[in-house]
Amino acid sequence: MTDQIILASGSEIRKTLLRNANIPFESVLPRVDEEMIKMSLQAEEANPRDIADALAEAKARKVSQKNPGKLVIGCDQVLDFDGQVLSKPESPDDARAQLRAMRGKTHRLLSAAVIYKDAEPLWRHVGVVRLTMRDFSDAYLDDYVDRNWDSIRWSVGAYKIEEEGIRLMARTEGDYFTILGLPMVELVNYLIVRGVLDA
Repeated sequence: MTDQIILASGSEIRKTLLRNANIPFESVLPRVDEEMIKMSLQAEEANPRDIADALAEAKARKVSQKNPGKLVIGCDQVLDFDGQVLSKPESPDDARAQLRAMRGKTHRLLSAAVIYKDAEPLWRHVGVVRLTMRDFSDAYLDDYVDRNWDSIRWSVGAYKIEEEGIRLMARTEGDYFTILGLPMVELVNYLIVRGVLDA
């Protein structure tokens, strides 16, 4: 391995994905104001794909500036529901409202990854998946939020597909890793081509 890797994220699922792929890395929490960036881009009528990419880039750039010579992976995930970007739910009632709105409909998850080195961008990718929720009952919705609030409060759309959130889905179209928040296949291929990982 020629380059040391930093994951500019505190996400446990992203750390697990890298560890499971036997990719050595360290994790650094990026100090960026995500909500301010998102609000600014939405005011400029940026599309959800560009918002995901800009947030991932801001994290990678911030951490890269303080870690010269290292490859820094910045990531972000945005939920696009009919052109509206949904954020992490602020309360159980907010989670219920988001899920009720998406019930029986299709939304998109956009998972962006950007790699920086020496404060310069080297690579970027935005993976896109489509998920259709089933027409679940209000009773199930209430029970689901009550049971899972401590976990889903950290997830856009108020679900985690790797947990009970899978029961909300009627159909998924796209890459599983992208649903989890990191386009692993594309990322690994880039690291192999660059010579960071053995082929």
